[in-house]
Amino acid sequence: MAKYIFKKVLTAVVTVFVLASLTFFLMKAIPGDPFLSDKVPQNVQEIQRAYYGLDKSIPEQYVNYLSNLLQGDFGMSMKKTGKSVISIIGETFPVSAKLGLTALFFAECIGILFGILCAHFRNRYPDYILMVVSVVGIAFPSVVLGPLVRYFFGVKLAFLPVTGWGSLQHIIMPTFVLGLSTVATTTRNMRASMLGVLTQDYVKTAKSKGISPKRIVVKHEVRNALVPIVTSLGVQIASILIGSFVVESIFLVPGLGKYFVDSITTMDYPMIMGTTIFYGVILVTLNMLVDVVYGLIDPRIRVK
Repeated sequence: MAKYIFKKVLTAVVTVFVLASLTFFLMKAIPGDPFLSDKVPQNVQEIQRAYYGLDKSIPEQYVNYLSNLLQGDFGMSMKKTGKSVISIIGETFPVSAKLGLTALFFAECIGILFGILCAHFRNRYPDYILMVVSVVGIAFPSVVLGPLVRYFFGVKLAFLPVTGWGSLQHIIMPTFVLGLSTVATTTRNMRASMLGVLTQDYVKTAKSKGISPKRIVVKHEVRNALVPIVTSLGVQIASILIGSFVVESIFLVPGLGKYFVDSITTMDYPMIMGTTIFYGVILVTLNMLVDVVYGLIDPRIRVK
């Protein structure tokens, strides 16, 4: 087991290093200059480039960049005067985390329930209806669904606030939009997993013993069907984190995703690279943990 965990940790470290390097060189390949402006004198622009180290050669910038990363320093924002990237992440990520975790909890609970119902009502109306919902959830991306939900429930019906953050009413629409595609994916995965479990001998044996249907579903069916769902959590978390960029911008949620989108439009290099690496570390770590947990809970996997 220790060898297995070591391999996963090593793979995670290499992945983060590759991500950091690719992010740096891709940013340098993008045309444009964050300080180029007709309103700013040339000598002031040169001072700004020197302050952020942009006057040095690409190899020198790369070495300094990696050195700072090893010390946990993502640099200073080019557009938020006097604020470091770390401080901005510290202020805004809790909002994104709250939104993301709420959406994930909503999506997993509803998706697992829908998947169980689909499997038990296979090829009947509940199965058809819920699978249509799943298809719709996948077909409508956040960038399309967000404005529609915002218009109908926020503007037309005036049930919920259109933008803002702070109350339960503010979080309902972003959570629904962000979690719907994950509901659809979880429903499909849980349905397929449950259909596989329902044909297993241990389920048939439990039924022949006269065990109550409720206990069979909870103890024998759902418990074993959840293993593939656990393994897909890493991908689903990644989907929700990436989707939050768009959702936060649509509903003006003051989270890290909105700052990330804004930093792209303003070419705030340290903010873009710092946010990318921060999210990358989270996703790589979560996937690593999911792999380790999967190795622990599935007895069919032999870990040496």
